Amino acid sequence: MTHSNSRLANNHLAGVALAAALAFPGGALAFDQADLIKPIEDPLTIVFIPKVIHPWYEVVAAGADAAVEELAVRGIEVEVVWDSPPQADVADHNRRIETTIGRRPDGLAVSCLDPATNSQLIGEAVEAGINVITFDTFCSEDFKFVGHKGDYQDGADLAHFLAEQIGGSGKVGVLSGSLTASNHVARVKGFKETMAESYPDIDIVFEQPDNDDLERAVSLTENALQAHPDLKGIFGSNASNPIGAARAVSNAGKAGEIVIVGMDDLPETLQFIQDGVIAGVKAQRQWEIGYWVVNYLVAINQNHTVPDSHATGSQILTRDLLAE
Repeated sequence: MTHSNSRLANNHLAGVALAAALAFPGGALAFDQADLIKPIEDPLTIVFIPKVIHPWYEVVAAGADAAVEELAVRGIEVEVVWDSPPQADVADHNRRIETTIGRRPDGLAVSCLDPATNSQLIGEAVEAGINVITFDTFCSEDFKFVGHKGDYQDGADLAHFLAEQIGGSGKVGVLSGSLTASNHVARVKGFKETMAESYPDIDIVFEQPDNDDLERAVSLTENALQAHPDLKGIFGSNASNPIGAARAVSNAGKAGEIVIVGMDDLPETLQFIQDGVIAGVKAQRQWEIGYWVVNYLVAINQNHTVPDSHATGSQILTRDLLAE
């Protein structure tokens, strides 16, 4: 471009800017960020795929339902559909994700059972234009997540708590949940490493996966009590197995003799804590998970920005704390 042509081009741009300034008083451009937000005119469908049918997810569902009710007041209609595997089976879990991708819902929420294979399928959902949030069990930094990431620390905290309760020595056992669920794995790792590093006089004499199956946790605990009559403590890595352990210990007449710790605050767990059968748990705030997943997926449909990660945390519960 020659010097004269360059000057003509600059003059043209200046003229355009002057015209815009005259057209919009104060020199403001005709751009309103509110225009980026899309109104929701049609009903939305959000599908939740948990790891397994489980009472823990009923609390998540309650939070989701509360969000749906609030959105209805604002004139936004949302249908929440739960597609829950009857057992913690990776193949079945993945089939449900694949089927949901084909149905193209307005939002998909997945609790990862097997992060490796789940991540591939969730990536396909994103490529297909489906709005996705993972929840409960962290899957990958590639996807938005609502839930609790402090699983290793939960296991470590419960190791310290259990060790204190049994006087720093003795035999304990581990109900390890699902071997592919990253949150269960992290809790077990935190528990075992803390025991190994801080409590050399505590021996872990059994470790068995219960696959988030309460009845299996009962059976495994019964076997452990027979094999190790001097067992002093049991660590459960999910919401099912402390209940299963407590049932077995109660049935064996050893309530209060064996210290049970685990995860979450299901009604039966709280009753066992009140009765002194379970010593303590780390409880997540899963109601918050359901509530925020629905709100965020609706917000994404509106073209709002939402956080990549929303930490919902956990807290320890004991009989003394419940009495406060």
